[in-house]
Amino acid sequence: MAAIHHNRLLPSPRCFFDEPVHLQVDGLSPHQKVELRSKLRDDKGVIFRASSVYKADATGQVDLCRTPSLGGSYTGVEPMGLFWAMAPETPHSKLLKKNVLGSIIVNIDVLHGDTGELLATATNERRFMTEGVRRIPLGLKEGRLRGVLFLPPGQGPFPGVLDVYLLGGGLSEVRASLLANKGFVVLALAYYGYQDMPRNIPKHFDLEYFEEAITFLRRHPQVQGPGIGILSISKSGDLALSMASFLSGISATVWINGSNANIMTPLHYKDLVIPPLMPILENVTLLPSGHIDVRDTIPDPDTEGNRGSLIPIERSSSRFLFAVSEDDRNWNSCLFAQQAAARLRHHGKENFEVVTYPGAGHFLEVPYMPHCPSGFHSAVGKVVVFGGEVKAHHEAQLDLWRRVQEFFRKHLKDSSNTGQKARL
Repeated sequence: MAAIHHNRLLPSPRCFFDEPVHLQVDGLSPHQKVELRSKLRDDKGVIFRASSVYKADATGQVDLCRTPSLGGSYTGVEPMGLFWAMAPETPHSKLLKKNVLGSIIVNIDVLHGDTGELLATATNERRFMTEGVRRIPLGLKEGRLRGVLFLPPGQGPFPGVLDVYLLGGGLSEVRASLLANKGFVVLALAYYGYQDMPRNIPKHFDLEYFEEAITFLRRHPQVQGPGIGILSISKSGDLALSMASFLSGISATVWINGSNANIMTPLHYKDLVIPPLMPILENVTLLPSGHIDVRDTIPDPDTEGNRGSLIPIERSSSRFLFAVSEDDRNWNSCLFAQQAAARLRHHGKENFEVVTYPGAGHFLEVPYMPHCPSGFHSAVGKVVVFGGEVKAHHEAQLDLWRRVQEFFRKHLKDSSNTGQKARL
């Protein structure tokens, strides 16, 4: 009689995207070699895959929490390696999940190490919204605001977070939905390239638009006061610092691989204009791969002639979390974070923390999001490298996701302890 092979996902084949699963393969021959393969298709139709070779123990079991990978997309004991080590079949692709109402399905196959025969399969359904989370698109009745509001289950009030994720326009709801699962009201805010908004980067960024979003969030009956948090990455990092510096009601600002100066586009707020720091395209490096490294195209903001673009963060009463990837090839976020910290210190402020991640690349995302080492850069019009080594990047994403939640919980507490809404 043929052996019955089981590919089990514990505690359940359904989980949230940022949660780990425990994979076991049973019913193998003692010390049998097998290949495990994972595969998913994103919302753009791009296929991502990982694979690894394992050797069963004396009982015929492979347990990814105990059994080391002998080779493939990763090696060693890596319980979630089949997820974080996934790479796109279409080069330079970043995993796209537009519709968070749907799941991402990961198929896992177990193949005989010698014959390639399919022995077992399992499916992991990775969801984005927990039961009871409400997803509310903002429309015409909210004026010019565009985006999606996520409300956790229950009455609240909850800490409120503005998620500005402005890479390439449009809207990403992944971080916002997963954060709402943790008990935060999150507004994923669009600024261009979405619905009826302008398709391309605007000629200037209007800080009053972001002020409207902050006011909307602070006045929401399920948001506890007195202040809200901002979650940013890359170009939205300097927008977040500008919001924290010029607008009221911001208590906690997370800046991930951003800049301490206004980059590329003038920033307008009432009568104030912060000029942009422009890239020096001669500083582009052409790599042997044929791709481009743009890390050194943004000049040092803290030099004569550039200081007008620096954001006066010493004005802010917000707390800051600066998260830095040491192998960020998009720009020198290490330098920018150091300068931001030095500026705050110079003004007698200790309202910040800096966390650095060796071996991580530019796009620090939610846990288990496949690493994106290169991609098409809309500002450059070519494929650029973003840096990072796959495992180090994965570990950074795990750590940062925990830190972001702790940071917001700590600094978005209602200091009045009454639970009453602070009025603007």
